[in-house]
Amino acid sequence: MNPAAGLVAAVFEKQLILLRRYWINTAMMLVSTYVFFAMIFYGGQAVAGPAIGEGTLDGIVVGFFLFTATVSAYFGIAGNVMREAQWGTLEQLAMSPFGIGRVMAVKAVWNVSISVGIGLVLLVVMVATTGRTLHLDPVTVVTLAVLSILSVVGIGFVFAGLSLLYKRIENASQLMQFVFIGLIVAPAADGRPLLAALPLTQGSAMLTEAMAADTRLWEFPAADLAVLAAVGVGYLLAGYVVFHLLVRRARTLGVLGHY
Repeated sequence: MNPAAGLVAAVFEKQLILLRRYWINTAMMLVSTYVFFAMIFYGGQAVAGPAIGEGTLDGIVVGFFLFTATVSAYFGIAGNVMREAQWGTLEQLAMSPFGIGRVMAVKAVWNVSISVGIGLVLLVVMVATTGRTLHLDPVTVVTLAVLSILSVVGIGFVFAGLSLLYKRIENASQLMQFVFIGLIVAPAADGRPLLAALPLTQGSAMLTEAMAADTRLWEFPAADLAVLAAVGVGYLLAGYVVFHLLVRRARTLGVLGHY
């Protein structure tokens, strides 16, 4: 088997084993996320009643879908490094023929795939709960979701690298989920380059339009798709470079395998 294909197969097999072994943890994450959504939905209806329009409901459902996938991908990247350090296998990964960077890159692919899958499962449940009708063209939704999440994966790489140097940064890492909420609910970035350059903002607006107005991927302006792809890939590459530099710094200080 090709070495690169062997790495992908080994990483995916390990992640599947972990998913099966700790399935209760995965199930509880899904349940707690749904309960959080239900509290907002039913609580909002109790307080505001009919004042919550259909457009607002669509925005809440799509925003929660993107938030679920975002948080799952982000904590997957940063959490992977912390867990490897706790298990004492981080140095083994660093000394492997592929290096820790490529191993984490393959894990990032797994994390994005599983995050979008979890988000879609919850999306179906949320649509059934609210009774709303959203348009779920798989090509459009998956493409926009993946491009949106790439920027968050880059941020996850930065925090993963910081955890190698400073070890216990969970509190700082968890604060980022509130930042993600702000970015997802930010106004659409139409004509505002600064907003379009932020993670998630452009993707959130395009996902809402795709699901609420049944806009297909090829019906979006090419410029909007280019901005979404550029922001996602840009943050991803920048985050990966920072991660690589922080790994080198941790090696220099001799703290790579410490926890």
